Amino acid sequence: MTTYSTRTLFIAFGLLLSSLGYCQENTTGYFEPDISLNYKITPNYSHNFKIAQRAYIFKDDFKYQVRQLDLSHFSTIKIGFEQSIALGVQYRFRDSFDAPGENELRITEQYKFSHAYDNITVGSRLRAEQRISPSQTVHRFRYRLSIDAPLKGEELDIGEPYVSASTESLLSVAKGNKPVYDQRITSHIGWLLNRETKLEVGGEYRAEHYTHETQHIFFLLTSLIFSL
Repeated sequence: MTTYSTRTLFIAFGLLLSSLGYCQENTTGYFEPDISLNYKITPNYSHNFKIAQRAYIFKDDFKYQVRQLDLSHFSTIKIGFEQSIALGVQYRFRDSFDAPGENELRITEQYKFSHAYDNITVGSRLRAEQRISPSQTVHRFRYRLSIDAPLKGEELDIGEPYVSASTESLLSVAKGNKPVYDQRITSHIGWLLNRETKLEVGGEYRAEHYTHETQHIFFLLTSLIFSL
């Protein structure tokens, strides 16, 4: 079942990217793998470190070209039952890979709430971001609604798969520019390899600047997550 699901995900992503890529000029496809480490300091305080690479796999034609490298860190504090706040910092290396793209420092403030309904967890996440680059500072506001659940049984056991899906709305504002509205839809299939390790593969669709001239962005995603 899990092998079939993974194969279906890759085939569906490829077919969708191919069909849209040839009929729309404003379509881009990326491959984005990442590795992250979750480290718990106390029961209510934890760190997350992540490194991610983004590469073009479609832009005018099919190719593979690295676009950027991201390094990020989040500190998270639980403030109540199923609630947390977090502060994050990220640095994006882009001008070395995709000039004239600029490097970027990003600071993020986050509030998260989640609740379990039987074997399904529903989460809400609010973020405010300051994206600082040499040419401008962009303030971005984000809301994400997500669900995740095991694909076998009531609880997730070692070696078993799970599924997650989310939708996220974004508003970006900057001095001298009109507001930019984006929408994202994401889905993952994951496996709990052991108590400390998860592997996820998935896809994401982004409709960027959809009130002006929509840019269609597709991602093939892979994540390796370690928890200590």
